[in-house]
Amino acid sequence: MTQQASLFSVIIPNWNGKKFLQTCLDALAQQTYPNVEIIIVDNASQDGSQAFIRENYPNVRLIELPTNRGFTGACNAGIQAARGEYISLLNNDTQVDRNWAAAVVSAFERHPEVGSIASKMLLFDKRDHIHTTGDFFTLDGRAGNRGVWERDAGQYNKEDEVFSACGGSSVYRRTMLDQIGILDDDFFFSGEDVDLGWRAQLAGWRCLYTPAAIVYHHLSATGGGVTASYYDGRNLIFILVKNYPSALWRKYGFSVLRSQTRLAWEALKAWRGAAARARLRGMLAGLWGIPRLWRKRGAIQRMRTVSINYLEGLLQPPQR
Repeated sequence: MTQQASLFSVIIPNWNGKKFLQTCLDALAQQTYPNVEIIIVDNASQDGSQAFIRENYPNVRLIELPTNRGFTGACNAGIQAARGEYISLLNNDTQVDRNWAAAVVSAFERHPEVGSIASKMLLFDKRDHIHTTGDFFTLDGRAGNRGVWERDAGQYNKEDEVFSACGGSSVYRRTMLDQIGILDDDFFFSGEDVDLGWRAQLAGWRCLYTPAAIVYHHLSATGGGVTASYYDGRNLIFILVKNYPSALWRKYGFSVLRSQTRLAWEALKAWRGAAARARLRGMLAGLWGIPRLWRKRGAIQRMRTVSINYLEGLLQPPQR
């Protein structure tokens, strides 16, 4: 008797993204992996997304939220509804390769210590250029996409451990989420994937980048600009307050503060730009939110099972 393949749940948060849904959903329907459930969580869209899904994709489970709960709220509603052993968060403005899910499950099965998988994300309209091959985090407190804007010349064609998986196509082992928790709703949008990556790394779960899992992404098609700048500024401070261990603060705290000061100074110099002003407002909101985030820090730091030496080796050197 053949054992049924583990269920692979795909959660797609949607807010006024109707124009992207056909491409995204048709690609998922063509997956070679045999056991995929698709859940769209709609953030009170006003563009007819809900009717479009019901009429054209009856096999897709649609969860309609009464208000816009952001990326984190939508994804968390989907995670709570999902039944799969593997749970993916996928942007609505993506197109996955037909072997994407199969490649992800294969990586999980070969690496039981891995709690999350990062895909090779390429630009939708420039498919020989990279969006991300996994997230990195630096010792001076900066997050970024590995390989961003590089031409894909095979330099990322081997599996490799990375800090975390970009939330635009991240996949998580359910047992890991059961242990460390789901996305932090305080983040709303941006940085929630890195925050989850920190909790996973502290608890001893590794993140693996696998180049066979390919995703094409319309970069910043349904987000970005002033909104992204605000949450980028705020949420990076949230990440550092919650997750950055005390031993690293003692050793690299000056570098972290210098990096934040540099970001604020660059925004001040570009004050005429709306995005720069939004970044500054976000950084101020991050400082204002420190007491609330500090209350979460103790429980997260108590989950740590890895050494400070491991974390120090995982993080990249301070940016210059």
